Amino acid sequence: MTATTNRISMPPGPPPFKDMLWIPGGTFLMGSNDHYPEEAPVHEVSVEGFWMDRYQVTNAQFRRFVKETGYVTIAEIAPKAEDYPGALPEMLVAGSVVFNQPDQPVSLENHYRWWEFVPGANWRHPAGPDSTLDGKEKHPVLHVAWADVAAYAEWAGKQIPTEAEWEYACRGGIEGMPYVWGHELAPKGKMLANYWQGQFPWLNTVEDGYERTAPVGKFPPNHFGLFDMIGNAWDWTIDWYTTSHASEGGCCGNASARGQAETSMDPNDSAHIPRKVLKGGSWACGETYCRRYRPAARMHHPVDTGTNHISFRCIVRP
Repeated sequence: MTATTNRISMPPGPPPFKDMLWIPGGTFLMGSNDHYPEEAPVHEVSVEGFWMDRYQVTNAQFRRFVKETGYVTIAEIAPKAEDYPGALPEMLVAGSVVFNQPDQPVSLENHYRWWEFVPGANWRHPAGPDSTLDGKEKHPVLHVAWADVAAYAEWAGKQIPTEAEWEYACRGGIEGMPYVWGHELAPKGKMLANYWQGQFPWLNTVEDGYERTAPVGKFPPNHFGLFDMIGNAWDWTIDWYTTSHASEGGCCGNASARGQAETSMDPNDSAHIPRKVLKGGSWACGETYCRRYRPAARMHHPVDTGTNHISFRCIVRP
């Protein structure tokens, strides 16, 4: 176990908002050479100190934002045909992408076997038009596209973290560990995050107590006191996705990644939608598929789309 070096910055004052924690600046080893290729290479990165939300943004918080501003999310607006040439007419309706659990084993080569576009699905109706947020006020808000995340952050007087800031905060001041808490995914059989147990995508044994999202803060925090940095729902970052890390280090992460967008990697996606980096994994990550419940793990996602396993949290840079 190696502590992150040069954690020397002190908080410039009291937290700017409730439930924000000071993340001291420092230099750390970002990425991994031992897992998915897009996580490599390991490289040294420095970040300045910043404040970070203790929890992911909840449905209750997002509802307040919408109530005060009248904001309408991307999932609640029908796409324009000119923006999606070749799209089927039935897809040009308001909606979002929802996990549809098969009842038997399926090939893991085709994610359309468990993800589907559902008309009427959005942050208010996370499982489809007949679902509600009843009892889920403290769950992370879902079905938020990049524009929704950016709008909320601006309203709240906050920012969205870079990939490097997010990973540095996730590691909690510790390097050399594949997981936030150490070398084992479930030490002594204890579930320390909300992720998929069982055979993905058809059998979830729910050993962690939650079939989908959990209320924020239900699992132990990391060493910085941040909750749900791993599992539950993915977090958006501000960085554009590239297929690997830049080999050189630098301040505040890979600046080149923030300046250049990677377009869709799906050959069937004629719109070529730019993609940003997601971090942290979700309830849909498991040992049999998508082992991305690790600080170094990363995933690309189109900026115009949300799902029912993507959320976000904010930071404030002094």
